[in-house]
Amino acid sequence: MTKAKQLDRICAVVAAETAAEMQAQLRQGLRLTKTAELRLDWLRSDGERHRFLDWLKRRRFSAQLIATCRRREAGGRFRGDVEAERRALAAAVEAGCGWYDLEIESVKAAGRFKPVAPARAAAIVSLHRFGRAVSEPQKLLERFQLAPGTIWKLAVECRGLGDAVRLIRLARKPGAAAGIIAVPMGRAALATRFLALREGSLLSYAAVSARTAPGQPTLATAVREYHAERVDRRTRAYGILGNKARHSVSPAMHNAAFAAEGINAVYLPFQVEHLRDFVEAIEPLGIGGFSVTIPHKRAILRHLDSCDSLARRLGAVNTVVIRRGRRYGYNTDYAGVLAALAGRVQLAGSRVLLVGAGGAARAAAFAIADSGARVFVLARRPAQARELAHLAGGKAVARGEIRRRSFDLIVNATPVGMAPDRASPLGASELNAPVVFDMVYRPIETPLLRLAARRGLKRISGVEMLVAQGVAQWELWTGRPAPAQVMRRAVLEALRRDEV
Repeated sequence: MTKAKQLDRICAVVAAETAAEMQAQLRQGLRLTKTAELRLDWLRSDGERHRFLDWLKRRRFSAQLIATCRRREAGGRFRGDVEAERRALAAAVEAGCGWYDLEIESVKAAGRFKPVAPARAAAIVSLHRFGRAVSEPQKLLERFQLAPGTIWKLAVECRGLGDAVRLIRLARKPGAAAGIIAVPMGRAALATRFLALREGSLLSYAAVSARTAPGQPTLATAVREYHAERVDRRTRAYGILGNKARHSVSPAMHNAAFAAEGINAVYLPFQVEHLRDFVEAIEPLGIGGFSVTIPHKRAILRHLDSCDSLARRLGAVNTVVIRRGRRYGYNTDYAGVLAALAGRVQLAGSRVLLVGAGGAARAAAFAIADSGARVFVLARRPAQARELAHLAGGKAVARGEIRRRSFDLIVNATPVGMAPDRASPLGASELNAPVVFDMVYRPIETPLLRLAARRGLKRISGVEMLVAQGVAQWELWTGRPAPAQVMRRAVLEALRRDEV
């Protein structure tokens, strides 16, 4: 369909209660994309809808605008009946919208599809399923037989990646549709919202401000960090696996590197609770490699075909490369720790307090011990602290001992202090070292580093480690030298946007 080719494939969702707010959001959204969905049902009254559409008619934006006035029966906010919905959509077309979205419930109520504005706008017929999983999404296509020749949109809340994979594959063969828009909803489905574009989905939606569906990303994140508008049928997929993956700035770092080097690839967050759910999706999603973060760095070992000697020794993997369908594990945290400390701390002969005993802590413990330092491990679980200290040739310490000891370096290898957490793993009186290194990088100045600043101590941000280990990952995946300065700049820009 010719109109579909005119669309920017990342669609800004404009949703607000007043005409003034809608206007501001639309202007903001069109700075990043030239396609926008106008959620008229979010406007709190007919008067606000009239004011907004009157304003829109006078502006005539050079963009593709999609009018939506979703009724409550379909998960929207519009309280009117089907005829009132159709009138609102017709008014939006008159105001300049080239597309409109009519939910399948409204089509069914009329018995068949009836164009809102014949020959004047393209029609999307949408079906939304919130809060209940659909094991066979292809069966939902049967409901669209009432609307042949229109664009079919399926927005389905997914329990996991398996559900999302089945949904986005529907975009491959439109059949009786003029095109298909596949929208996996839910936290676990975030990455597949954009990988749906690779399967042929006409659009992926992202919120300018208010999120209108579960797992919906912001437009700024989709464009500036994920570079999602670049995804096409030849795009290679990479990502980060972890229970807080969507808060990572690794997508900003790696996607900036792919763009700078002209590589058709995208790096996305896979926020999954169950590791097997992700592992089973690697092949169908065509994933070429991925980062591993909390809490999967040790558990992923059970799902690898092989790993290098360093990762095996550490018992933790933070990088996986897929080669000819086989999964190979590596650990770049080790090199990242040493790169962050290089030129800042003399490790040989020093005493280092390491807070934490997880996957990142293991890499830090071995890297520091291998450099000639004595490692003292403090962790919530004393047994884990003793185990790691033994492996690194160091000693476990209890919290009560910290104030009575002195160290040359303190390293935080726990997630404590990661935004939005405002806690510090140690108190000011426990910072008995001239240098403090916090492996947490979000925010740039963590609560621990702020305490260190008040004490006049030298501070090392987790950004240093993040970039160094990311450079090593990128080179493993691509076999090419990484644009390290591009990656560092992308990380700092993403973190500074957080602080605005």
